[in-house]
Amino acid sequence: MAATDWESRLAAIVAEWEEGGRAALEKALTLEEVEAVRGSYLGRKGKLALLLRELGALPLEEKRRLGPRAQDAKRAIEEAAGLREKSLADFLDRAALKPLFNDPTLPGFLPPRGGLHPLTRIVDEVAEILLRLGFDWAEGPLIETERYNFEVLNIPEHHPSRDLMDTFYVSGAKGMVLRTHTSPVQGREMEKRTPPLRIFSPGRVFRRENVDATHSAVFHQIEGLCVDEGIGFADLKGTLEVFLKALLGPETKLRFRPSYFPFTEPSAEVDVQCFSCHGSGCGLCKRTGYIEMLGSGVVHSNVLKACGVDPGRWSGFAFGMGVERIAMLRWGVTDIRAFYESDVRVLGQFSR
Repeated sequence: MAATDWESRLAAIVAEWEEGGRAALEKALTLEEVEAVRGSYLGRKGKLALLLRELGALPLEEKRRLGPRAQDAKRAIEEAAGLREKSLADFLDRAALKPLFNDPTLPGFLPPRGGLHPLTRIVDEVAEILLRLGFDWAEGPLIETERYNFEVLNIPEHHPSRDLMDTFYVSGAKGMVLRTHTSPVQGREMEKRTPPLRIFSPGRVFRRENVDATHSAVFHQIEGLCVDEGIGFADLKGTLEVFLKALLGPETKLRFRPSYFPFTEPSAEVDVQCFSCHGSGCGLCKRTGYIEMLGSGVVHSNVLKACGVDPGRWSGFAFGMGVERIAMLRWGVTDIRAFYESDVRVLGQFSR
């Protein structure tokens, strides 16, 4: 997509907002109407949100030039919607304090508002950061072939993760599984697209786990992949430092530990300094001062070959994280089941 086309679309959205969006916001009489106006621009399928997802396809210089303008437009819409929400909320609070019989023209009481699920909030935050870093959103099927789930990722037939004790195999569909990670999206995207590419893939994954306070048979991951010429471990390290500090705060301290994954070499676990004790050691971090956050590494040459990418020219890095883990650490949730039980008393604490 040409930068001029992207820029003209941005100008059209800004003009539409100034000419009609602001007026529609001021006419909104309920919080739901305010959210509808905001969502038409900034929701998952909003005009400006969809345009921002395409920013990563532009050349770096154009992203640096146009990105701030798009973020300014997003900020203006958020601020206007926030002010209108506050105005309506103040009005409703004042109305609730007055006996109804004093002013029968007051609007009726609204039911309690809902909010984004905490896991959705984490995915949205991670997506916003990665989109700013030039990554594109990518998705894949939940029912996956063994080829993409294992073989393309350099996971041999004898690997324990392919055992019936760890993987859900689809009955009556030979070679089909419920995906055990979001990594299969890497193979599908590398086969479809010519490098260079940067993608991230959020979604549900499935593993044979005994459900308890820290494990679930269904949970969520976010996978990231970058493939380009001359990519190495230093690029991975720099990207993850920028990403995690944007997600967790600029003072976040990281630690890279050597690890092993079949699909990356070298591989590393990335830890962040404990939020509770700030590195001095406590029960949360098991007295180490650090908490494991994600796995990462340089894409194995066998993975590139399996996807038709020449490892002599191209290289890359990948990383993956658990959405529930980030949410539990951020809000101090001690039981992963709290995210799935639909108890509004629990989920209401994370609404916004």
